[in-house]
Amino acid sequence: MVITSIRVIVGIIGSAVCVLLYAVPALTFKRVIKEASVGEFSCLPYILALFSALTWGWYGFPVVSNGWENLSLFGTCAIGVLFEFSFIIIYIWYAPREKKKFVVLTVSLILAILCMIVSFSIFTFHTHHMRKLFVGSIGIITSMSMYSAPLVAVKQVIKTKSVEFMPFYLSLFSLLTSFMWTLYGVLGRDPYLTAPNSVGCLTGILQLVVYCIYSRCKEPPKALNDIEQVIINLDVATSRREDINGCSLNSKA
Repeated sequence: MVITSIRVIVGIIGSAVCVLLYAVPALTFKRVIKEASVGEFSCLPYILALFSALTWGWYGFPVVSNGWENLSLFGTCAIGVLFEFSFIIIYIWYAPREKKKFVVLTVSLILAILCMIVSFSIFTFHTHHMRKLFVGSIGIITSMSMYSAPLVAVKQVIKTKSVEFMPFYLSLFSLLTSFMWTLYGVLGRDPYLTAPNSVGCLTGILQLVVYCIYSRCKEPPKALNDIEQVIINLDVATSRREDINGCSLNSKA
């Protein structure tokens, strides 16, 4: 009972921090609305974050989990889905025709994949254990792929000797989110939540160490070519999702 109570408290704190991470891109989309253009921003990180939130939200739903044992996870992912759908809709509204088509097709694809996951979960597996194994394994894959993105940002910081592309507070809150969900998974003896978020803790610590080293560097950042700049924009946006496992809880959810 004590462990269950502690887990609930940890889940609430983790949810609060994770929601803050979900809200960070609002600043980016405020600029998009102001300029009436998406510029060089890619919508792919937000689509991946949406898929992660949907997957982990389904994992936390009573059909997969045993009752509402993962209520905090489900609630956080539900909020994350609302944020990501909002960002994607804004992106589609201001994007040129070619990008609109790509985003609509990609979102349609992940929704189709989600429907397949839900169908398999319900009609193929008939116990909570097997459903958690199936959905949790998919969640681990999506979360691990998203947690690898900040490593590219770390590489760019080392290359340019500038922390411009890796904001301190994003790295800090990504680490806190991963830590809280790792603890949440440990308390619930849930390896599907513990594994990806443990990796998120490691990447978060790495980001902070690199930040501390290069934040003291006074050299101006090296010029980057256009291709490198696009890659950085993509990966900095993705690093904001460490979470979620379920968020990366991508990202980071």
